Order: sequence, then structure tokens, then C-alpha cells
Amino acid sequence: MKLLPPLLLAACASAQAHPFAAVEWMAGCWAQAGREAGTVEQWMAPAGGLMLGMARTLKDGRVVEFEFMQIRADAEGRLSFIAQPQGRPPTEFALLRQGDAEAVFENATHDFPQRVIYRREAADRLMARIEGTLKGKERGIDFPMQRTACP
Repeated sequence: MKLLPPLLLAACASAQAHPFAAVEWMAGCWAQAGREAGTVEQWMAPAGGLMLGMARTLKDGRVVEFEFMQIRADAEGRLSFIAQPQGRPPTEFALLRQGDAEAVFENATHDFPQRVIYRREAADRLMARIEGTLKGKERGIDFPMQRTACP
């Protein structure tokens, strides 16, 4: 079994060299289900230790919400989700756990949300969720999305 250690080393090196493997499936454009056309979230493919994202919500043809987002890898390859809703100063959420189809980011000191979750439900379906405690009560908001063509 002399081949096993080199194979394990190669697998470990591959995981360290590509920290975005758990979230790269998010790249592309996603339309929010049940929302006005043009309500989308868009993620660029990872490059240079960063994935850039943006979202906008339309109501009656007008932008009512927008957000700039990042998923960033630090020098050790640890991922963080950084949100700037409405262009506010950035808030960072550290990667809490990840799987083949899910990434959970957390910032326990943030007012709301404390967790940001992205889950791939199918090749063309994505569920984003924010959750945490708000005014002493547990709360969660789901954002179901369908893959769509990028404009």
C-alpha cells in the first residue's frame, strides 16, 4: 500500500490549494423565487482568493434593496462571508461548517443575522438563509432561488 500516503497527500494539497471548492457552485446568476423579474443575486467565479457577489431586489420596477458581498480566503485558506447591505460598512461572518452542498457562516456578535447559510438544493436551485436572534426571539428568513441567465 505504498500508493496510499501519496494519494492522501495529494488530496490534502488539493483541498488546501482550492479553498473555494465547497462554494464555487454558487457562481452565476440566481433569480429569487416569487419576486419581481430582475430580483437577482449574482456571484463571480472564485479568483485571486475572492468571490464577489451582489444582489438587488425590485418592487414595482424600482430597486428597494441591494447588497455587495464577498467570500474571501485568508492566507490559511479559511473562508469568510462579508456582507454590505445597502452599501453599509462590511460585516464579516467566518465559515462555521461546510459540506458538498452547504456553507454556513457565523458572526455571533452581530445583531441580526448571526448566521448566513447557502445550500445547493439541485443543480439549478439555491437556498440562501439568514438566521439568528432578533429582539430575544429566534428568526430565520429563506431566499429560494433558481439559476438564471446572467444579463
